[in-house]
Amino acid sequence: MRAALVQLCSSDDPVENLGAVTKLAEAAVRDGAEFVLTPEVTNCVSLDRKHQRKVLTTEAADPVLAGLRDLAGKRGIWLLAGSLALQSGDPDGRFANRSILIGPSGEIRARYDKIHMFDVEVSASETYRESAGYRPGGAAIVSAMPFGPLGMTICYDLRFPGLYRRLANAGAAVIAVPSAFSPVTGAAHWETLLRARAIECGAYVLAPAQCGTHKTRHAEARRTYGHSMAVGPWGEVLAEGSELPGVVMVDIDANAARAARDRIPALTHDRPFEGP
Repeated sequence: MRAALVQLCSSDDPVENLGAVTKLAEAAVRDGAEFVLTPEVTNCVSLDRKHQRKVLTTEAADPVLAGLRDLAGKRGIWLLAGSLALQSGDPDGRFANRSILIGPSGEIRARYDKIHMFDVEVSASETYRESAGYRPGGAAIVSAMPFGPLGMTICYDLRFPGLYRRLANAGAAVIAVPSAFSPVTGAAHWETLLRARAIECGAYVLAPAQCGTHKTRHAEARRTYGHSMAVGPWGEVLAEGSELPGVVMVDIDANAARAARDRIPALTHDRPFEGP
């Protein structure tokens, strides 16, 4: 199966973002993509909670999701809306950071809400408190696809290998990591973490990313790292994007994941132990 990682520089305007992602996804389909993946917060990149409350909707009303479902159905492709920021209905008003897998008839096949919240101080001038605006999910998700089971994760999840091992043990041959990585942590850790998760799991890791300086009319502009990346189950980088919007293409062979796990069957070698 040919997969396309769509790299975006989403703004804080969901309607504007739908046009950008549709244009790149259509180009990927013309290039033979059967599975299109978009980055984290495809529909809206904003650090302004007040603005988010104005423009974000429920899943049922989100225009970006509706447009992506329509595209998948018209083109007969699989499409992962890497994540969408959505109204959750929670009493505390926090949003959901939700990845949604869409089938080739435009139907929703699976949903995953990001489990691990990015609450970090990258530097004196760069601090994130994702849990202040988003409520964490509580369930790991694997969904059937033509190449085998797909494991669903989002961005900061990448630093929690236990989640990936659980997905691999559940059969995931491909694991998606739609992201909006900080330029600082991206330069230091992005490739290393993606390759480590692929090697540990014997799985493809597909990581479509946000990039650049995100246009905003309501708050300080956010910057993200880009470099969308596809890593093979032996840990090799198969394809990588730049720092600009675009599409990264990669061919997936489920036999490669099986071969990697046969060569190093670490997933079958877990043992109980005591301590510390």
